[in-house]
Amino acid sequence: MVKEGDKAPDFTAKDDAGNTVSLKDFRGKNVVLYFYPKDMTLGCTKEACDFRDNLVRLKHKDAVVLGVSPDGEKSHTKFKVKYELPFTLLADEDKKISTDYGVWQEKSMYGRKYMGIVRTTFVIDKHGKIAKIFPKVKVLGHVDAVLKVLGEL
Repeated sequence: MVKEGDKAPDFTAKDDAGNTVSLKDFRGKNVVLYFYPKDMTLGCTKEACDFRDNLVRLKHKDAVVLGVSPDGEKSHTKFKVKYELPFTLLADEDKKISTDYGVWQEKSMYGRKYMGIVRTTFVIDKHGKIAKIFPKVKVLGHVDAVLKVLGEL
């Protein structure tokens, strides 16, 4: 698992439009890299819409938002269009990014164990270092906590 202060693991992935995106493309900006389990689900939709509704405030902190889930490009495109999400969603179908960041973990629901994304947000500073990790994110109030950290960078 990566720690605060570590250099953020670089990655390359396809976005919701089929473009290739790398973390290094955002050097010089603060990056809010948030991992979520699945497009179109209740908690993930609420989280995405909170980032959408606060995007102007995030941009004032010189930040870009990147959402990552194991869903593919087509799923991301539908999710983005349906909820008018104005930021990039990355397809992590092989779970490489999720594994590199330590968020692909064993989970349990109704006594059944399975592998999945643990909802986590990483704030990466302009130099590519992890400034803050929000593990096991609770959606309510999360964006305000992210904005507070960005205000301290």
